[in-house]
Amino acid sequence: MSLAADSPVHSSSSDDLAAFLDAELDAISDASADIQEVAEEEENIDDVEEGDFESKFDRAKRRKVESYENVADLPSSSSQGSSPKTNKCLHPGVYAGMCMKCGIKMDDESGVAFGYIHKNLRLANDEISRLREKDLKKLLHHKKLYLVLDLDHTLLNSTRLVDVTVEEGYLVDQRDALPDTLKRDLFRLESMQMMTKLRPFIHTFLKSASDMFEMYIYTMGERPYALEMAKLLDPGDVYFNSRIIAQGDCTQRHQKGLDIVLGQESAVLILDDTEAVWKKHNENLILMERYHFFASSSKHFGFNCKSLSELRSDESESDGALTTVLRVLLRIHSLFFDPGRDDNLVDRDVRQVLKRVREEVLMGCKVVFSRVFPTNFQAEQHHLWKMAMQLGATCSMELDSSVTHVVSLDAGTDKSRWAVQEKKFLVHPRWIEASNYLWKKQPEENFPVSLSNNK
Repeated sequence: MSLAADSPVHSSSSDDLAAFLDAELDAISDASADIQEVAEEEENIDDVEEGDFESKFDRAKRRKVESYENVADLPSSSSQGSSPKTNKCLHPGVYAGMCMKCGIKMDDESGVAFGYIHKNLRLANDEISRLREKDLKKLLHHKKLYLVLDLDHTLLNSTRLVDVTVEEGYLVDQRDALPDTLKRDLFRLESMQMMTKLRPFIHTFLKSASDMFEMYIYTMGERPYALEMAKLLDPGDVYFNSRIIAQGDCTQRHQKGLDIVLGQESAVLILDDTEAVWKKHNENLILMERYHFFASSSKHFGFNCKSLSELRSDESESDGALTTVLRVLLRIHSLFFDPGRDDNLVDRDVRQVLKRVREEVLMGCKVVFSRVFPTNFQAEQHHLWKMAMQLGATCSMELDSSVTHVVSLDAGTDKSRWAVQEKKFLVHPRWIEASNYLWKKQPEENFPVSLSNNK
C-alpha cells in the first residue's frame, strides 16, 4: 500500500495535478516527448470509450507519477532571468519553494497546502477551482460523488493496550477462541501499543460505497495513525489510495474543512460522529452515532456502563449504523442521478438532496417540548429543537389541537398531562435522537416518559 506522506494521490483530480506539474515543470527544463504525450492523452480522455477509460487512465497515471519523482531536481528558470511569459504567470501553485509553472522562487506560505497529495505542494485558489471543476465532470461521467469519512467512532474504535480492562482481557488472552467475525475485525498493533476494532458491516459498506463515491479519509488523528488505520480498512489499496487527510493537513485549528478536499462542495457528503468540527460544512454532514466498542471509549464520553467489549457483544451488522447510513447514501445517490430530472447534472447540489431526504423522517409531526431546555434558554437554539426541524418536524412553544408529540423528561408536567388527556404522543427526547440516527420515525412506545423524582 503506497501511503508515504510524499507520494502522489491516485485520484482523478490529483492525477490531473500530477500531469500539470509534469507538463509545466518540464517547460522549465528540456521538454519530454513522453510527458507531452501523457498530457495529450489526458486531454482526450473524455473521448475514450467507457470500457477503455480506466485502463488508459491507469497507464497515463503510472507514467506521470514516474516522471514526477524527479521534479525536485529540475533547474529553475528564475536563475536565467525573467521572460515575458514568466511575467504573465498566474502562479497556480508552489512546489519545493518555486512556482510549478514558471519556476520563480515563491513564498512557502502562498496558496493552500496539499501535503497529503505531495510533500511541499501548495495550490492557488484558481488552480484548486480548475482541478475541482475538471474532476467533477469526470466523476459525474461515472455517476459518482465524493464521500469524506471520519475514522474514530465512525468506522472503527481504538484503545491503548494499557487501557484494556480485566473484563476485556479475553480479547488478548483468548483470541483463538473468538468468533470469526470478531477475530477478522480486531487488530492488535504492537508498533503503536494499541488495539483497533473495525465497525460491523465495514467491509460491505466500503465496497458498496466505492461504487457510488470517490472516498477520502479525514481524521483529527496524526498521520502515522491515519495511515495504519487505512491499511486495516483498505488492505488492497482500492478505496482510498493516498486520499488520507490527517490533523496536520487542516488549515484551521480543531476544525475540518473541505478546502483541502479536491471535490466540489456541491457534490460532497461527510460521515462524522462530531458535528462541531464541521461548522462551515454542516449542510454536507451526515451525523453518525458513535461506535464505542472498548471500555476506554465509553468512559471517555462519560458513559457509566459496561462497553460492548465488556459485554462480549457488538453492534448489529443487519441494522447497525453503517447498514443504516448505506441505505441513506443509496437513496441520495439515486435521487441525485435521477434521469427524470430536467436540470443539468453539473448544476445539481447533493446538499439539497440530503436536506430533502432528512426532512422526510419526521414530516407531518408537530412537536412541543416540556422541561427539556434549561430555564431562560432560547428554545430555537437548542440542539434538539434544531434536530427536529431538520428532520421535517414543526416545533412550537404552545399547545393546540395540531400538536402530535410532546417531548418531555417528566410525565408530571402540565404539557405532559395534556398529551395523555388529548391522546397525543408523549415521548422522551431520545425519540428525536433515535429517529435522527436511524433515519426513520421510531415507534413512540419505545420511548416512554417517567415521573420525575424532583417533586
